[in-house]
Amino acid sequence: MADGNITKDVMYDAVAPNDFESMLELDRYNARSTAFDKIISATHDHFWDPLDPKYIDFSAPWDMENEALLPDDQIMSLGVPYVLDHLEKTGQKAKFINEMALWNFSSILHGEQGALNLSASLCHVLKDQGAQEYAANQTREEARHVTAFAKYIKARWGRPRPCGAVLKQLLVDIIEAPEVYKKIIGMQMLVEGLAMGAFAAGFQFNRDPLAKKLFQLVMTDEAFHHKFGKIWADRTIPKMTQDEREMVEDWAAHCFQSLLFNMGSPNQQAGVYADFGLDPDRVRAEMVVLIQNDDRRRERLKSQTNIFRVLIKTLLNAGLITDRTRSFYATYVDMEELKAEGDKMVGDDIAEEGIKYLQEINFKDRSAKAISIAAE
Repeated sequence: MADGNITKDVMYDAVAPNDFESMLELDRYNARSTAFDKIISATHDHFWDPLDPKYIDFSAPWDMENEALLPDDQIMSLGVPYVLDHLEKTGQKAKFINEMALWNFSSILHGEQGALNLSASLCHVLKDQGAQEYAANQTREEARHVTAFAKYIKARWGRPRPCGAVLKQLLVDIIEAPEVYKKIIGMQMLVEGLAMGAFAAGFQFNRDPLAKKLFQLVMTDEAFHHKFGKIWADRTIPKMTQDEREMVEDWAAHCFQSLLFNMGSPNQQAGVYADFGLDPDRVRAEMVVLIQNDDRRRERLKSQTNIFRVLIKTLLNAGLITDRTRSFYATYVDMEELKAEGDKMVGDDIAEEGIKYLQEINFKDRSAKAISIAAE
């Protein structure tokens, strides 16, 4: 297994999932890294319980039939006249928007389940005690995310939609991969990066106060999860050989493309269109024509993929975008503009405000020190 891990730092050393004997080596107990200590010790500052209404109350009402969760410009297919005209004539626009929101929330729920399984699998293979403890903490936090999103979906829709085929395959590939680098890049950097972008967009645009609170609470955890991948990148990528770097770049591009397709393809959402009496093939064809022939709508498409800026920025800052792959990502963002933005990630401010909210609840009887989500 070690040959495929591309391990360059001892704290990311890994063993086979069934090699428990290595965990009993005596020298291992005295060789704990300190790189994750600040992240681990900060977990109590952003603790929250989705089952306790003092943190979040899932009984808050919303009129799902008549009140759209999102503004029209956040639903790309409403730019297609065939879709908009049909929904307005049948009086189904608000319900359609909410069903598209259900698709997104369901994808998030399935992604959180993937993150739960992935972080649990890291506990079995990471040999360093500090890395293992971090993974155990993340497993706990991902479990509460699964609970929270499941409760929100149940409160608003009753039941989630199935996981899209593309996202399902990607999650399976990441979780079952024997190589640690595939797990960390696929989940800790890209899926977690997408989550931060999606949650920031949801916090900004979702009209449901309950959804806003949910996004913010989850972001207080995800910001730290994203940091784990950043530490790996800083300590690993500069030491890679050219062949290793190209292998890792290709895996990152594959994961990115899968996530992009899952979010933006009408094929993935065919069931939603069919439920509203719309022809998914016609929607897809007209959407392509519209984007190709209308500069304004093409720019609008770019703005609607802003959540992917987080993924691309993560890869760029980590050194996983070179001249070899730059043009692929430049299709979606202005790379020079992205580079000039520095290291601060979208959602950091929202997460920090969320941590202050949690500190007021968790430590109301004692003064809590300020905490930075960039702690290392």
